[in-house]
Amino acid sequence: MGDMEKWPEIEKAATEKRRELVLQGPGVDKRISSHGGLAASIYSLTLLNYLEVSQCPSLTEIHEDIQHLTTLQSLILCRNKLASIPNVIGSLKSLRVLDLSVNNLRVLPEGIIQLRELNTLNVSCNSLEVLPEGLSQCTKLCNINISKNHITSFPADFFSERLDLLSTLVASDNSIEELSGDIHKLAALKALDLSHNKLSEIPSDLSDCPKLKEINFKGNKLNDKRLEKMVNGCQTKSILEYLRGKGKGRHGEDGGDADGGSKADKKKKQQRKKKEKAADEQDEMEELNKMVVRVLHVSDAPTALTVKVTAEVKDVRPYLVCCMVRGMNLKPGNSLKRFLVAQTKLHDDLCGKRTTATIATHDVQLLKGPLTYDVRPPTQLKIVPLGRKEMTAVELIRHLHLEAEELRKQKKRQNVTGLHKYLQLLQGKALYPCLVDAEGHVISFPPITNSEKTKIKKTTKELFLEVTSATSLQTCKDVMDALIAKMAELNKFTAEHQDEAGSDGEGDGTPEPATGSEMSSELIVQQVRTVDQDGNLKVVYPSKTDLSKDISNLTVIW
Repeated sequence: MGDMEKWPEIEKAATEKRRELVLQGPGVDKRISSHGGLAASIYSLTLLNYLEVSQCPSLTEIHEDIQHLTTLQSLILCRNKLASIPNVIGSLKSLRVLDLSVNNLRVLPEGIIQLRELNTLNVSCNSLEVLPEGLSQCTKLCNINISKNHITSFPADFFSERLDLLSTLVASDNSIEELSGDIHKLAALKALDLSHNKLSEIPSDLSDCPKLKEINFKGNKLNDKRLEKMVNGCQTKSILEYLRGKGKGRHGEDGGDADGGSKADKKKKQQRKKKEKAADEQDEMEELNKMVVRVLHVSDAPTALTVKVTAEVKDVRPYLVCCMVRGMNLKPGNSLKRFLVAQTKLHDDLCGKRTTATIATHDVQLLKGPLTYDVRPPTQLKIVPLGRKEMTAVELIRHLHLEAEELRKQKKRQNVTGLHKYLQLLQGKALYPCLVDAEGHVISFPPITNSEKTKIKKTTKELFLEVTSATSLQTCKDVMDALIAKMAELNKFTAEHQDEAGSDGEGDGTPEPATGSEMSSELIVQQVRTVDQDGNLKVVYPSKTDLSKDISNLTVIW
């Protein structure tokens, strides 16, 4: 039990059967230094699907017992001083994200090639000289970052048709001397960065990558000085056209029958144009339908709100996730109304008429942080409910019961159904849950209502979202994922129909000119941390395992 006493985060994760654990910073680093590494008990947390240990210079190795964490989907071990990774990492068959950036790694374990679900690999800022052979067996890879190492070449099998999902390859600041013409086999490649390497040639076959939109070859001393000048100043399209022209020239120099050659070239050109047109049309459709969510890390926003959770909520309504959202345009036309209708629909469907989970939204400008998720006796919990005057929780519940009974009589039903079912969730509770601001005012009383004081309006620029549940933390995350996806969809609709949106009676009726930011449908989601009374992290949302489900046309940028 000694381990657990020194590592309260691990003890909490074990007792509360958590799916996430984040250990980072000087306090954790000090314990790693005195303990001689991570506590062995961390490897017994077999329910984890997200593990992050970062910013700990004293961490130089990971024990082989990591193989027991078979449900891990994300393993973040960045900004430490790791000199090696055990080969048994190949046992983590569910792993989707592996971040080993900013360490002291000279070699990667062969076991990496057994990670068949892996879609993101970041090993940037290490001392790697080679990549493991067989990386193309990780057929679900979409993003690879190997920048700032000492790599001289790609593995022989790397440019393979099997990597048909690989869209981003960042290999800048290495010592790569040659780029194989087989790169055209990476059919999904959209972005390629090979800047600041030791390339002397760029293969003309690169122009056959049908989806390639961004390339960077700056800082390479190319034999073709015209091409070198182009890569330092021209757009991707111009460079690819030049490479394509060089490829044609090389065909002509091979000799053979001139007429036959020209016919073959013509046919090949037609096929290429057809392929490019199809790829461009597909890209255009993807771009038109794309909904973008950009995640802002909590460390990049020193003013980010933090929510402290008291121990007493455990027996009432223990689970809570929060985040902040910017870029949601609620001003034009019926955009606010559409958002509120969508929230109600989520409450009715995914939240089981609020019995499974409850959503609350607030205007960030009206919040006074830090916030505390706490409990209060029903007679002492005072709130200004939406659309009502200030009252105690007892008075509000009584009003809602009377309204529910009146509704039942009007509809001639035997039992209360629908929206008022959630009232029963607090029956028999001596304490009620509430979210309280820095001045002690209750801004949310889940699952009943939130406060009129922090109510969102058409002029709201930034929203604070909360989801609470008595069921599980994952339930909160699933609901929040769905809410953000819906917000992205609505925001895209608003941006596309902005010209059609008229005044709906608020303000002076004069339509405002649309600015670039208003026309953008991109949402920025700011991470929010919830901590216990001692300041230990309970959960951060979104983490890299959130917003990762297959939501059609939703692009999440970290």
